[in-house]
Amino acid sequence: MKNNTLLLLCLLIGIGSYAQKFNELAQTPPMGWNTWNKFACNVDEDLIKGAADAMVESGMKEAGYEYIIIDDCWHGERDEKGFIQADPERFPSGMKALVDYVHSKGLKFGIYSDAGGTTCAGEPGSRGHEYQDALTYAEWGVDYLKYDWCDTDNLDPVGAYTTMRNALYEAGRPVLFAICEWGDNDPWKWAQDIGHTWRTTGDIYHCWDCEEDHGDWSSWGVLRILDMQEGLRKYAGPGHWNDPDMMEVGNGLTDSENRAHFAMWSMLAAPLIAGNDLQNMSEATRKTLTNKEMIAINQDPLGRQAWKYSAEDGLETWVKPLANGQWAVTFLNRADEPRNVNFNWMQNSFDDPDFDHKVVFASTPYLVRDIWNEKDFKDTRNALKATVPAHDVLTLRLTRK
Repeated sequence: MKNNTLLLLCLLIGIGSYAQKFNELAQTPPMGWNTWNKFACNVDEDLIKGAADAMVESGMKEAGYEYIIIDDCWHGERDEKGFIQADPERFPSGMKALVDYVHSKGLKFGIYSDAGGTTCAGEPGSRGHEYQDALTYAEWGVDYLKYDWCDTDNLDPVGAYTTMRNALYEAGRPVLFAICEWGDNDPWKWAQDIGHTWRTTGDIYHCWDCEEDHGDWSSWGVLRILDMQEGLRKYAGPGHWNDPDMMEVGNGLTDSENRAHFAMWSMLAAPLIAGNDLQNMSEATRKTLTNKEMIAINQDPLGRQAWKYSAEDGLETWVKPLANGQWAVTFLNRADEPRNVNFNWMQNSFDDPDFDHKVVFASTPYLVRDIWNEKDFKDTRNALKATVPAHDVLTLRLTRK
């Protein structure tokens, strides 16, 4: 790290207006795994290695997941020159060796820091050390940075996140920049040229529909987070995504709730960042997280987010335009009892409220594919009749005949 002191000085002197985010990254929503939801501060190098192994062995890597992200609490002290070190007890081999291990599995490595003086867990933040930390991450081989917003009194978010964006760019290694500002300052209005993703809400919580009150802040269940996404879809697209937080699939929800959670994050074109114990997940959880047809809807290159088409008696209909004139439709049952679907395609049309996508089913027939049950229905010239269990979904892919 000592050899970086001169380089750091050169970077600080040579900063120009040309600095930008790495625009080639995140052309579809990023997919990976993060330590926080399940393990919080209980992180060490064995956990990260085990998660990387499990991502490969479970089929998640093959399904498209690529980032192994260590969240808060990996930090040690800064050295005499101000460069950050990993906690030597938790990471005795050093962070560079751990990153190399993750890379050896064909995966990418993500790390966490904070725009303030300390992180949310009280570890050293990056405020005043942005260019040093960016150099350190580049030396370690980091591919992804989650950048939090604790201990940021009197900081301007646009300025703070722009500073770290510039530091990452100047360090020279492409890094996906995930803004974790909790939506407090409407990042969807200013972050497109700064980060690749931005959090739209406070933290998620592993329940279906609840608020977890922490005193001066709250975390939110799946449905509460979903409801907070209204009005945001026009700001998202390839290279810049709304982020409703990491998933709680496999963290105590029922199998049907896990399925609905995963379906809705896929419909939202949200980052698919798992937060469960990859080494000890059930087969049902694994199948949900690796459903390739659902992932294809999330990863669709058009990059459109779904909108809520209708809602009645706890049953919502969500519609997502896809590339090549295809569509995804999810019927979400928020209710505690089953709900019947009787949807006459010929009497409906989809007209995107924010983008130029439209279909009139009376004049254009589509084939109908049931994603979760892996079966084909009759085409849209026939009304859809189905039952959606409580806290579950029916997701369809429509392909023009």
